[in-house]
Amino acid sequence: QVQLVESGGGLVQAGGSLRVSCADSGRTFSRYAMGWFRQAPGKEREFVAAISWSGGKKYYAASLQGRFTISRDNAKNTVYLQMNSLKPEDTAVYFCAAGSSVRTAQADNEYDYWGQGTQVTVSS
Repeated sequence: QVQLVESGGGLVQAGGSLRVSCADSGRTFSRYAMGWFRQAPGKEREFVAAISWSGGKKYYAASLQGRFTISRDNAKNTVYLQMNSLKPEDTAVYFCAAGSSVRTAQADNEYDYWGQGTQVTVSS
């Protein structure tokens, strides 16, 4: 069973950095590709980044590449999203997700398990 818990969200000024984490309490974390999505108020959930089970492949939303970095530590059952040069438009609830049969990595229906989300607020 996969149980995902995000942490590390908070309030940061524009231009600042934040790292959010997602930990799995189960024993099968390394079998799953992991993704980060976000949802801003009044908007649909959107893809942010994804990483293969081994960490060898990474995918980013085109608009975010260069500012955000995804990584994972399978020994700690944790995936990270490092966010730099944050902008007010990055304000959203950030969700992590785990998928066993991820193809494009960018479609939320490819993921089997979701965390509850962590709020990231970027002030101007």
